[in-house]
Amino acid sequence: MSKEGSSTALRSTLGRVRGLGSAKAGTHHWWMQRLTAIALVPLTLWFVIAIVGLAAGDYATAIAWFASPLNVALLLALVLAVFYHAQLGMRVIIEDYVHAAWLKTTTLVLLNFVMILLALAAVSAALKVWFGA
Repeated sequence: MSKEGSSTALRSTLGRVRGLGSAKAGTHHWWMQRLTAIALVPLTLWFVIAIVGLAAGDYATAIAWFASPLNVALLLALVLAVFYHAQLGMRVIIEDYVHAAWLKTTTLVLLNFVMILLALAAVSAALKVWFGA
């Protein structure tokens, strides 16, 4: 196949000169969104079942539940997957619907900051309860 038949031939001459085109990140983003969605299904089911089981218990029951390393590990996996998946989804919405370059950049930076801050708060709260502080 000649160079003219490749994907670069589908771009305009100006696009080729400017280097515009695929940033090679779309596939990774798509896969990460799908993988986190798949991971969230069993993690969410586990969490809902655990919370329903804890609803009838008291404070000591909840603390005993948190004492299990497996429960804390699954809870941390759930928290990280939720915030990463949310960040990926919100990023697509912002990139698609915010057209002013300065506003898009500012919003994406704020999105990343907020998601990291909320994830750290959730992880630190879970670890604080686990360590009994």
